[in-house]
Amino acid sequence: MAEDKIAYKNILAPIDGSKISSVIIEKAAAVAVRNQTALDLLYVIDTNSISGLAGMSISGDVVYQLVQDAEEKLTKFAQIARDNGAEQVNIHVRFGSPKAVIARDFPRDHDTGLIMLGKSGLNTLERILVGSVTSFVVQNAKTDVLIVQ
Repeated sequence: MAEDKIAYKNILAPIDGSKISSVIIEKAAAVAVRNQTALDLLYVIDTNSISGLAGMSISGDVVYQLVQDAEEKLTKFAQIARDNGAEQVNIHVRFGSPKAVIARDFPRDHDTGLIMLGKSGLNTLERILVGSVTSFVVQNAKTDVLIVQ
């Protein structure tokens, strides 16, 4: 295979601010540099978790603060990616189910060639009850997926 035929176009690195997020960003930046492509950093605000509190509606101020917090995290991680050599780093905040947004919606909208995400941080009981985002992405994404340990 020619090297240009196996290069990835548009790398997606979804992050949640957990400890592994920095490792994901560093590794995703290295892959973006090697492939001379864009790195998309994504934070998904889970609408199921914010609207599921006894049917309570969420105020605009709460939504605004959630977006501000997500953008702050993404800006910090974007700088880490740039410090690791990535030239084209884009930040995105989306609302919805993290599983669907990461596996289907975002990659379709942004022509993603590779999704790089961390191994599930949930404990065994949480994985049984809600399922792992990582497992869902691996099983449902239409693009390559790389799991960062």
